[in-house]
Amino acid sequence: MTDQLALDTGDLWASLRLRTQARIGLGRAGTALPTRHRLELQTAHAAARDAVHSPFDPDLVAAGLAGMETVRVRSAAGDRLTYLQRPDLGRRLHPTDRAHLPTGDWDAVFVIADGLSSRAVHDHAAAMVRETVTRLPAWRIAPVVLAEQSRVALGDDIASAMGAEAVIVLIGERPGMSAADSLGAYLTYRPTPGVTTDADRNCLSNIRPPLGLSYEMAAGKLAGLMGRARELGATGVGLKDETDTPLLE
Repeated sequence: MTDQLALDTGDLWASLRLRTQARIGLGRAGTALPTRHRLELQTAHAAARDAVHSPFDPDLVAAGLAGMETVRVRSAAGDRLTYLQRPDLGRRLHPTDRAHLPTGDWDAVFVIADGLSSRAVHDHAAAMVRETVTRLPAWRIAPVVLAEQSRVALGDDIASAMGAEAVIVLIGERPGMSAADSLGAYLTYRPTPGVTTDADRNCLSNIRPPLGLSYEMAAGKLAGLMGRARELGATGVGLKDETDTPLLE
């Protein structure tokens, strides 16, 4: 009876592990994790550190946006260490870069920001922009802004400087022990630098096919939110994602 229970329990963990990236049912070797799982944990930790510290390559992202106009800016954080230690500087444009931004009567501007995972941006941002823009044929889309050492709120400064009604910041999310390549999309309608807060934004998280949201699903949700934001004249806590979400099998 005991052997059968252990077998059944082992099968249960094996089945659950197929449905999640969480580390569950790893077992133990004495008082520690088995060597294989300990090494996997150390590898994931190294990948998370690399995601934070690896430099942003705007040329790589621009290549993925071939045919679309881009412009490059920096935040007021002059280097990576300053960016990590001074989040406030990552929310403000570098003084000399503001003059590089084109102005116009734009409905929306997409900002691709390195955030805390340049890997996520390199892997997913360009495809996400393309997938979303195809769903917005009537929108006047500004040149895509590639922002280095950037926090989400830098998009407020950029939209205000360019005259865009809405800003979508695609940014590398804080890496965890299960994912170092997760992209987030933050939508803000009529942002005001220094006044707009996170409560005024809508966020789509975990964009990273095939293990997270697909580009198609994320772009559909984002375009839907953008349309509703225009109708309501606002984003944030008053705007809900009403798109249908398929049930997990």
